[in-house]
Amino acid sequence: MLFPMQPAMSKDVIERLSRYRSVLLRLKALGFVRVFSDNLADALGVSGSLVRKDLGQHGIHGVRRGGYMIEVLIERLTDVLGVSGLLQIVVVGCGHIGSALLRTYGGRRHGISAVAGFDIDPQKLNAEASVPVLDVHELAGFVAREAIDVAVLCVPEEAAATVMELIRGSRIRGVLNFTTAHLRSDAQCLVQTLDIRMEIEKLFCLVKMASRRDAEADPVRTELPDEDQ
Repeated sequence: MLFPMQPAMSKDVIERLSRYRSVLLRLKALGFVRVFSDNLADALGVSGSLVRKDLGQHGIHGVRRGGYMIEVLIERLTDVLGVSGLLQIVVVGCGHIGSALLRTYGGRRHGISAVAGFDIDPQKLNAEASVPVLDVHELAGFVAREAIDVAVLCVPEEAAATVMELIRGSRIRGVLNFTTAHLRSDAQCLVQTLDIRMEIEKLFCLVKMASRRDAEADPVRTELPDEDQ
């Protein structure tokens, strides 16, 4: 089946489409056949109209009172996101986080496969492992041979800039940055940073805001004296 050329998408839209797909995969695993835009909206905490807009921009339309066929919707979102087939990655930096990623994605899991790790520490190198851990200087040759486009960067902050230069000298086009170093995208390589500390801070802020809203909505409750007083 041929589909029209996909429109340009913002990062926010891509994230929502990916989350829709994740919800749909879970629903399919549970045996559901159809889904409504309001179901997806509730799962993501957005409006049903936004879901319909996101999908409609890519020629995906449901049936009034019938919703969407989950199997078809997954197929279309897979096509839109370009995530069909096995998504192969490499992990650069095999400390605690990198090693955990290799263990988690060393086989095919949710369509993602970590095919190799890279490190500079000789004690971590093991070319004979089920998921080989190679010297970081072998990165360019390996990703060229295996046609790998995406790397996950898990090195110490002080090494991030140097290692990033090695990555930019390879065929890698996208990097998921687990370090706290500020690494910029360029025309050759997109960098997406996952700062766990920042995410935790954001969550604490959201929790405090929610608590403040609850207190403002129920001021009597907040003014009740403690029973011990």
